[in-house]
Amino acid sequence: MAYRTWLRRGALTLGLWAGLHLIAVSTDGCTDRGAPADLAVVLGNHVSAAGEPSRRLELRLDAALALHRAGLVPQIVVSGGQDPGSPPEPEVMKRYLVEHGVPAAAVIEDRGGINTYETARFVAAHMRAHGLRSVVAVSQYYHLTRTKLALRRFGVEQVYGAHAPLELELREPWSLLRELAGYYRYLVRRYPDAS
Repeated sequence: MAYRTWLRRGALTLGLWAGLHLIAVSTDGCTDRGAPADLAVVLGNHVSAAGEPSRRLELRLDAALALHRAGLVPQIVVSGGQDPGSPPEPEVMKRYLVEHGVPAAAVIEDRGGINTYETARFVAAHMRAHGLRSVVAVSQYYHLTRTKLALRRFGVEQVYGAHAPLELELREPWSLLRELAGYYRYLVRRYPDAS
């Protein structure tokens, strides 16, 4: 009987902790600071074989466009990988931004951004090399807390977030749960290039 009681209490505690964490992630992700920064970084997402950004990626790019048009970020890093049969995500992302008025010279491609960790590593190294101090991470709201954590752990001093316009998807609960696990994985992993 005592075993079942402790099991129930443990499950309740774990559920409560997860719920509080998801509320914190959602609040953080939806709280944008309209402060100027040295650059923005847009994290990649799926592109089609025809070279079209997915709706999710398009929303991220639109959020970065809004920052650039408002004069808040002079440069935008587009970071992503490449799915088999599709062009590189950063190539598609840069084309989208340029077609919407961002000068090509203001868009920096990171083709090694196969995940959030590698994107943060690239951005931190780029910022150190160019004496930059502040960055706005651009993604869906639930992804921003982990992204900001990784950037800070790689040594970026000032990290802000800008969430893509909200469009609820069927996979939203899965995305939130994935970020719950991902955050703690990123919290304990090593950041060897951080300075």
